[in-house]
Amino acid sequence: MSSTERTPQAGEQRRISTVELGNNGPVVGIQGLGCMGMSWAYGPTDADEARATLERALELGVTLYDTADAYGAGENEKFLSPFVRAHRDELVLATKFAIGSDPSAPYKRVIRNDPAYIRTCIDASLQRLGVDSVDLYYMHRRDPNVPIEESVGAMAELVAAGKVKHLGLSEVTAAELRAAHAVHPIAAVQSEWSLFSRDIERSVVPAAAELGVALVPYSPLGRGFLTGAFVSADKELASDDFRRQQPRFTGDNAAANAALLDPVRQVADAHSASPGQIALAWVQQQAAAFGLGVVPIPGTRKRTRVEENTGATRIVLTDAELGLLEPIASKVSGDRYADMTSTSAGRE
Repeated sequence: MSSTERTPQAGEQRRISTVELGNNGPVVGIQGLGCMGMSWAYGPTDADEARATLERALELGVTLYDTADAYGAGENEKFLSPFVRAHRDELVLATKFAIGSDPSAPYKRVIRNDPAYIRTCIDASLQRLGVDSVDLYYMHRRDPNVPIEESVGAMAELVAAGKVKHLGLSEVTAAELRAAHAVHPIAAVQSEWSLFSRDIERSVVPAAAELGVALVPYSPLGRGFLTGAFVSADKELASDDFRRQQPRFTGDNAAANAALLDPVRQVADAHSASPGQIALAWVQQQAAAFGLGVVPIPGTRKRTRVEENTGATRIVLTDAELGLLEPIASKVSGDRYADMTSTSAGRE
């Protein structure tokens, strides 16, 4: 999983370097793009600017684009379809299955991993995306009531059928990853990983490194909190913003966590960078720390932000700076979700 960087041509803005996504996986830019917020979960959006952001990201070397059938009940996949079809040979498309919603409670998750459901989900995603195959297909969340070998076996059948090229898992434990990888090679594990969320370092990351599986951290900016964009979700964000449902961004937890950003700002000042760039640089440097490919997928819907985010790939933090940032995660107040049972941390 070596990293390479292309020399920019005259007049061309520097593109980010690339890395192989797992052993024998696709080669992607070392930073991807989380597309959920472009049409769902984070309040009102400007669709035209979001589309321009997709194009700008590609110009900068971002090639891994991440969506899921759960994002807006398929609407996010539909939103991405024109861009994906226009650039099909230039990008790596990732989507997911497993999470449904209860119409009477939009934020209540219904998780399914059974083979029949998986086969139905991929066909629906391919239709919404307007493509013949998906480059990376994730199990979005784990249903412990279905043996993971059975679920991954069904996913492997999709590879054999040409509907999927590579397999991924999201929020699994180390044991679940090992069991899945024994059925079919897993290219990537997607889990939350940031200065605020480091539980996967206990066992999931070492297991992935041993198996040659890449890590794709979602929410590497702590859903925007690490950038200083907001302090209290319940007071500052729109009523339909998903972050109002997350414990660490509201009430006393939010106030306590905001105070933890001081070292991030201190390091940012030393690099003439933004706090968000330092948070991303920290995540990127975990590749060397743990010996595996790491491709974070910060979400944004603005061109200026994707330019800022990709710039973080060229920031190298010193040992002293890493030491200054090290204690932050242990001091964070509140869980990532109100219900942690569907996460790797909730099942370890």
